[in-house]
Amino acid sequence: MSVSPSVVITDLTFTWPDGRPVFDGLDASFTPGRTGLVGTNGAGKSTLLQLITGRSAPSRGSVRVTGTTGYVPQQAATTGSETVAARLGIDTVRAALARVENGSTDPDDFTVIGVDWDIEERTLALLDAAGLGDSIGSAGDLDRPLDTLSGGESTLLALVGQLIRRPSVLLLDEPTNNLDGRARAALARTLDAFTGTVIVASHDPDLLDRMDEIAEIRSVRESPGRIRSFGGNWTHYRAVLDAEQDAARASVRTAEQDVRKQQRDLVEARTTVARRRRMGDKASREKRVPKIVANNLKSSAQVSAGKYRLGHEQRVDEAKARAEEANERVRDDTEIVVDLPDTAVHSTRLVAETGDTALDLDGRYPGRSVNLTIVGPERIALMGDNGIGKTTLLRALTSSVPSAYLPQSLDVFDDTESVVENVRRVAPDTPITDIRIRLARFLFRGRRADAVVSTLSGGERVRAALAMLLLSDPAPQLLILDEPTNNLDVASKEHLSSALLSYRGALVVVSHDESFLDRVGITRRVELTADGARSWNT
Repeated sequence: MSVSPSVVITDLTFTWPDGRPVFDGLDASFTPGRTGLVGTNGAGKSTLLQLITGRSAPSRGSVRVTGTTGYVPQQAATTGSETVAARLGIDTVRAALARVENGSTDPDDFTVIGVDWDIEERTLALLDAAGLGDSIGSAGDLDRPLDTLSGGESTLLALVGQLIRRPSVLLLDEPTNNLDGRARAALARTLDAFTGTVIVASHDPDLLDRMDEIAEIRSVRESPGRIRSFGGNWTHYRAVLDAEQDAARASVRTAEQDVRKQQRDLVEARTTVARRRRMGDKASREKRVPKIVANNLKSSAQVSAGKYRLGHEQRVDEAKARAEEANERVRDDTEIVVDLPDTAVHSTRLVAETGDTALDLDGRYPGRSVNLTIVGPERIALMGDNGIGKTTLLRALTSSVPSAYLPQSLDVFDDTESVVENVRRVAPDTPITDIRIRLARFLFRGRRADAVVSTLSGGERVRAALAMLLLSDPAPQLLILDEPTNNLDVASKEHLSSALLSYRGALVVVSHDESFLDRVGITRRVELTADGARSWNT
């Protein structure tokens, strides 16, 4: 029995303001269950989710959604004086409930409440299921300012805010960004319990392995993206691709061998034609045959030789076309290629320290104090649960060397300027040609370097932010990265980790991505706890 799709996309066309086509005539559908939306950075995953929600409008085509839609973007707000209840969208209902409990009989209050008489209880239950019960566990906690939450807590809060509305279709954009292991487990349980349609844009293999289906957005040679569906989870998807790529590479080898053979045959054909021409010319000069016969033979030979040569040239062209077609089936999803500057730090140099920093976080951890000192080219992984104070501690570091800090929010840009203009702002004395050459190493080549930052995907913003930090003048000798692998696809994570291995300065990384931490050569781990911190060398 077939299942009716919840989301139907028909003839969808969308183009960025710079003229770059994202989709052109795209057709796709999503059925109830969990679908992982994958693709390289900039493929159009976030754009597709925004088109489904109606936040972006296509230039042609339509999106039909059965039921209501809930959407959690990549960057959940973590600043401002807005309360948790306001962000969840329940503040007006709570206020109406309070008035009714105090004796109000205003019909407007009952209209606002509707069927949500248990809104606080239901909200707290959803918050607990999402792993937020420790930090938002009572009705009073709903009045906490939003800026007291960590990035991971804000992401889970945004998810709960959508679940309160009981959507039929739930769209999540990189939901595991900033989440620790416990929060990821809570997210997985929440998605398992959701009975509607879930579409998750992600690069997280663990999360994608929980999906029922993988939908890949892919473009070849900057052509508009197409969607291909793979039944099964991430592991199944990778197995299918690996088998296809093995076959594609074998086809390339065969096609290239054929090109070389046809080129050798063409050289031999040209040699044969030239030898026959010399023999004919010699026979004509020596008058071995009558002149009229020689001319006829010469004309006939020229026609025959032309056909002979053209036949071989045509076979060479056909072989090259087959080789090019085979090459297009081989994936070359090259991502971040970073050439870090020479930023060596002497092994005894004091790089940065916090001193005795109070980390009580508005009374949540009374009396807690932490002292972090960085000496020489240490590689420190700063660890701890969401909301424990990792980002707060980073902000307390005082550096004695040039430093660069990449925050979770990536708010290091002027979003109205291009990538080139943003980099030039932090390296004003670097010639523009050199900036473009260096940006090419971050895959901002040609027109992409002139893209306005506000049009970049999440992964592209990470690349652009890294470019700003690493190309700044002076170059950083202390690099502080707060969840740097958020929004990066698998290839980008691998290239970023290999690039960081060549970095000679001190490195502090906040990350819940253990595989990434293992690859970047961490020398010390510092874990924040409710009582303070513990540190050990690795």
